[in-house]
Amino acid sequence: MDEAALVRQARKGDVPAFNRLVLHYQQLAYNVAYRIMGQPQMAEDITQESFIAAYQSLNRFRDGNFKSWLLRIVTNRCYDELRRRKRRPQTSLDELTEENESFAFLRSPEDGPEAYQQRLELVRAIENCLQGLPDEQRMAAVLCDVEGHDYQEIADILSISLGTVKSRISRARSKLRDCLQQVEELLPASYRLRDEPVVGER
Repeated sequence: MDEAALVRQARKGDVPAFNRLVLHYQQLAYNVAYRIMGQPQMAEDITQESFIAAYQSLNRFRDGNFKSWLLRIVTNRCYDELRRRKRRPQTSLDELTEENESFAFLRSPEDGPEAYQQRLELVRAIENCLQGLPDEQRMAAVLCDVEGHDYQEIADILSISLGTVKSRISRARSKLRDCLQQVEELLPASYRLRDEPVVGER
């Protein structure tokens, strides 16, 4: 996909060109919104609103990283909604489906019913721990540890310094680790901290 060419065409009003960008990035945008907000319907609304806003703002987009620019719109919409509600969103996993790739590593084709249920419980635990983080830390953790962006990309997306990104991710990981130890029996053996003292941290 020639992203730069599609952006140029979309700026000239070529809707099919923009639709190709939407198809390419819609799952990524939804995943980020869902992990931040914790509600499937809210994530869908924010994703749709973000693409509309992106299309309307294309003339203000300077040649660069379109993905980072788009995710900045998505995270800003999430942050605005969180501030509007002024309360922690409630996590709902009822609509977690096989099409959602954020936690694909938890699935296995060899799983029986019991193993699948354990994995689903682990997903719920991770989601609950994510939703327990402060908004700013959750956004950084989602972009880094769920969606795989590097620190500089996250700094660009969230419009914050590299040092702030590192600090938020470090604090988020520490809190997630502590939270997940409450369900340690659900964690794969390689993720457990048992008999492994953490140096330099309480």
